[in-house]
Amino acid sequence: MDAKPLRTGGQVEDILVRYQNTVYGLALARTGSRADAEDVFQEVFLAYFQSNKAFRDEEHQKAWLLRTTINFCRRVTSSSWRKRTVPLSQWEDRPLPFQSAEENSVWQAVMELEESLRVPIYLFYFQGLTTQEIARALSIRPGAVRMRLSRGRERLRQTLKGDYFDE
Repeated sequence: MDAKPLRTGGQVEDILVRYQNTVYGLALARTGSRADAEDVFQEVFLAYFQSNKAFRDEEHQKAWLLRTTINFCRRVTSSSWRKRTVPLSQWEDRPLPFQSAEENSVWQAVMELEESLRVPIYLFYFQGLTTQEIARALSIRPGAVRMRLSRGRERLRQTLKGDYFDE
């Protein structure tokens, strides 16, 4: 089966609309900063539109976008400039406005998890990816994904205890 680019004609806007929440959400979960997530978002789609990469199917295309997002996030979070600066204000990084206060507090609890737990939780619950898909995107074993999900759920349960979990 020959691979062909999926970026012809009106499909450019379609790809952007279809994957904007996925890419931005993963970047936000990975970097923890709206400004950095917006930068990563722009870089990922710029790389996508400039590349001549041919995709086998929709799943291959989505996997490429996820992997590219993770790589750009890694560049942002590991830069020496970022390690030497301290944010002046946390105003820009306040929780995203969801429909209810409960959703906002759950999102805030997810964002407080360490990155290794936050990203699998985000991809599983917010993007609906399977553990196999998450494992491929993060280049780890499916068992490691399941363990991170389990640990993340436990930390969220402890953080949200009293709010949602009466044990």
